[in-house]
Amino acid sequence: MQIRELAVPDAFEFTPVQHGDERGVFLEWFKAEEFEEATGRAFDLRQSNISVSKRGVVRGIHFADVPAGQAKYVTCVAGSVLDVIIDIRVGSPTFGSWDSVELDDVTRRCVFLPEGLGHLFVATSESATVSYLTTDKYRPGAEHGINPFDPELALSLPSDATLSERDVAAPTLAEALAAGLLPTYEASRAAYAAARKS
Repeated sequence: MQIRELAVPDAFEFTPVQHGDERGVFLEWFKAEEFEEATGRAFDLRQSNISVSKRGVVRGIHFADVPAGQAKYVTCVAGSVLDVIIDIRVGSPTFGSWDSVELDDVTRRCVFLPEGLGHLFVATSESATVSYLTTDKYRPGAEHGINPFDPELALSLPSDATLSERDVAAPTLAEALAAGLLPTYEASRAAYAAARKS
């Protein structure tokens, strides 16, 4: 498996080795030992989700309160998406920066984003099925959003994107900061330390 850290610190891209023959393809899309060696932490699986989206659908920017936070390991099992990870940790040296990775059913790349980061993806194929593992269950009262069309973030998104009402109504990054909604860098780093493999 090829692994690289993204421009947003603590987030990683994983590209699995694919074994193909006349029957099809086999791959290991998550390997605990390699994950732990790269990230310095364990992945405590608590929930697994699948979403199916039409072309142009944008889901996010979503994040959870820290603590407890919700780390995610994400891949696209059918179709393709542009996956975007945003540093929204107050006090982070890279606050407001972002990086993106093409996830698809050809390269079968995966991304890991730890607690405290914002997450978004946009479907770039006619239909896209995204699967993600999470370290915590969905907690409605602890889940928040940031408007993906915040001009300060300047994300590369289609102008005719389809969003949920919740995402349309979400505050900008500056508004979320002023409202005290954003996780702190300190609390996020404490969550990473707690997840370290002893």
